[in-house]
Amino acid sequence: MYEEQNPTLIYLKNNIGAFKPHWGIILGSGMGDLVHHITVVHSFEYNELPDFPKSTVQGHQGRLLLGYICNQPVIAFQGRFHYYEGYSMKTLTFPVRLMNSLGVQKMAVSNASGGMNPDFKVGDLMLITDHINLFPDNPLIGPNDPHLGPRFVNMSKAYDVEFIASARSIAKQFSIPIKEGVYAGLTGPCFETPAEYRYLWRIGADAVGMSTVPEVIVAKHAGMRVFGISIITDLGIEGHTEDVSHEEVLKVAKLKEPELSKLVVELISRH
Repeated sequence: MYEEQNPTLIYLKNNIGAFKPHWGIILGSGMGDLVHHITVVHSFEYNELPDFPKSTVQGHQGRLLLGYICNQPVIAFQGRFHYYEGYSMKTLTFPVRLMNSLGVQKMAVSNASGGMNPDFKVGDLMLITDHINLFPDNPLIGPNDPHLGPRFVNMSKAYDVEFIASARSIAKQFSIPIKEGVYAGLTGPCFETPAEYRYLWRIGADAVGMSTVPEVIVAKHAGMRVFGISIITDLGIEGHTEDVSHEEVLKVAKLKEPELSKLVVELISRH
């Protein structure tokens, strides 16, 4: 069994006692400050967890926290892993397996992304309603362990419609401007060319990034409910493609972090 063989899971169970998280949170580039809303009970640096991968990207701190948001027990990964770092799909989605094995059935995931929708502007928050998987690999390829999930996964409602409706209500209540749209996941680490932005817009994507999709696939395989949100940190709109750098992405993400944190904290408190 997975639970019996995994050193990270065994280590955590031996060190967190009876704590049982209900929500799992994976924080994207520049959005680690949401952890300040957590009343922390346990904290672990990634490098102290046995057989746990290491985050190598600026803006991803590499810390695992367990605690409470509005009395809801949560586990939060302050720093995620990416395909472009050289990790396999199974390794970069390992935090999702870990949280599910600890009892998590609801996951919130955030990211920084480039926008193709001409109605978008830099700094917009986008509720993810669906995604397009453009990665060359899939975390479910290979033998399937029926204890973890089914061989074939229904992705028709990858992002929970109740969570999306609740986020709309929260945004209206607190006057937080939001957009909604489809997220395309690519490998990176290159930012997209103008032609690639045009292609992505024409196939139905509103925003593009280098994460999230593999994590959501594994979460759905495990039967979890998922909420996803993007910060639009740059634009690739027809006739208006901007120069972009990782530093600029982090800067925009940092500015919008309070609004994103408010949305996620309120959502968790209500579910």
